[in-house]
Amino acid sequence: MAALRDVLLSIAQTPHRLRRRALVTWTPAQEMNEVRDRSGARMKRRLEWYDLVALGVGGMLGAGVFVTTGRVARDTAGPAVLASYVIAGVSALLSSFCYAEFSVRVPVAGGAFSYLRVTFGEFVGFFGGANILMEYVLSNAAVARSFTDYLASTFGVKEPNAWRIVVDGIPEGYNALDVPAVALIVIITVCLCYSTKESSMLNMVLTVFHLLFFAFIIVVGLWNGSARNLVRPHGLAPYGVRGVVDGAAIVYFSYIGYDSASTMAEEIRDPARALPVGIAGSVLVVSALYCLMSVALCVMLPYNEISETAPFSSAFREKVGWRWASSVVGAGASLGIVASLLVAMLGQARYLCVIARARLVPSWLAKVHPSTGTPMNATIFLGFCTATLALFTELQIVFEMISIGTLLVFYLVANALIYHRYVKVGANRPLHVLLFLLLLTLSSLGFSLSRKIDGWCRWGMALFGLISIAITTIFHCTARQDVAGPPPEWSVPLMPWPAAASVFLNVFLITTLKMRSYQRFGIWSLVIIVFYVCYGVHSTYSAEENEVVNAMIHHSNLDTS
Repeated sequence: MAALRDVLLSIAQTPHRLRRRALVTWTPAQEMNEVRDRSGARMKRRLEWYDLVALGVGGMLGAGVFVTTGRVARDTAGPAVLASYVIAGVSALLSSFCYAEFSVRVPVAGGAFSYLRVTFGEFVGFFGGANILMEYVLSNAAVARSFTDYLASTFGVKEPNAWRIVVDGIPEGYNALDVPAVALIVIITVCLCYSTKESSMLNMVLTVFHLLFFAFIIVVGLWNGSARNLVRPHGLAPYGVRGVVDGAAIVYFSYIGYDSASTMAEEIRDPARALPVGIAGSVLVVSALYCLMSVALCVMLPYNEISETAPFSSAFREKVGWRWASSVVGAGASLGIVASLLVAMLGQARYLCVIARARLVPSWLAKVHPSTGTPMNATIFLGFCTATLALFTELQIVFEMISIGTLLVFYLVANALIYHRYVKVGANRPLHVLLFLLLLTLSSLGFSLSRKIDGWCRWGMALFGLISIAITTIFHCTARQDVAGPPPEWSVPLMPWPAAASVFLNVFLITTLKMRSYQRFGIWSLVIIVFYVCYGVHSTYSAEENEVVNAMIHHSNLDTS
């Protein structure tokens, strides 16, 4: 009865607790000390800047080219998939600048969750962190299933589901059980539980070999291809400008991974120097490679002949006639996918670990193993979730849910950086900054929606584009004297322009996604909100009360003694 009474009391107090907790913020110093101490043992600082670069490159390379390029070139953008990668790369680079400055300011493993929590409060931080976790689990499941495709092609198997077990009676799209993908996830989970440094060294070896495969594919593809394939059969951009932009939103999935480098901040020996180089540098390297790889694929085959599964292996086998090269490409893609999966699973575990430190999920997920220095519980839990999805779910179903959450989180981080740079809590009023962010978002949304309205496309895009520039210019001139001050180590130059451009591009890319993405995102957002209201807010409120009571008892004991 007492337990039931406590539950009913908590439910009755939910509005009060929401008011107390939803907007509460933590300082960077608190995140780096008392919050981090909740994990017990600390993560070991054993990584250097080159580890971070390799992690960033390895985390991105496996997914993008070998999973999305063929599909986008065939069905969405045509040979202009190169332009899609350029748009997505610019947006990712601007977002990476925002991540880099935040990671220097708040060098903890929480990534976007920590950045949003110290800026906009507990609820926004949890909403962003839960979304990025969903993106990680879904994208890792997609990458693991694509590993089976490429591994099969290495041995000359053309049938996509040849190495999967098709079960009758289960709905289509969920009935091809992928045992190799599950085995790969289990092996990587064990490696990540053992040691971060050794996992980083394994990633570095895999990434070096993968870069050699990239060089081979680019050189041989360009050598054996024909520039005429870029305009056959229906021109360079057969799906028009809209197809290019829609393709950019899809291939943005390729850049999931650079933000995982920011989650390694607690394990870097010199965060101020290594984090900006590792995060932004890896995006630049990968963007260049993506563009070259997409061109190599499109010059080898007309876009409408590109295979949806394992496109590069198929291109070498069908066009060039090198069956051995097809096997080499399959092996190289498999290694790259392993590296990408290793880094992504490394990052997702640290996100969950820090969310658990904040007591928004069960605190046992925050524990760091004292001997290995890794968040073992979080790693095992998310490994199980990823393996379960990879076992059942087809790639296309996963793709429809991926990009929107990532774009939203990157949008929020860009807003948070502007707010953090231009507002001194308790000194400057934040109203003018919040007004700027609202007007910038609305003008970006107007620009994005204008292209969907027939007869008003050009005028609307021009009008809202100029409004966005004007708003940013006015804010830059009027708010300069209120700047809270950049961090002494590293900061994004030319603020607020890079962060404002990141806001603009992320809003633009979000509006290009299909309605089904919004529907599934809405369902997931509802789950996040319900979980926060029913569990997270009560967990953090109760923990705060206990800490206050314990502090009062401690001070009382000191006074009596």
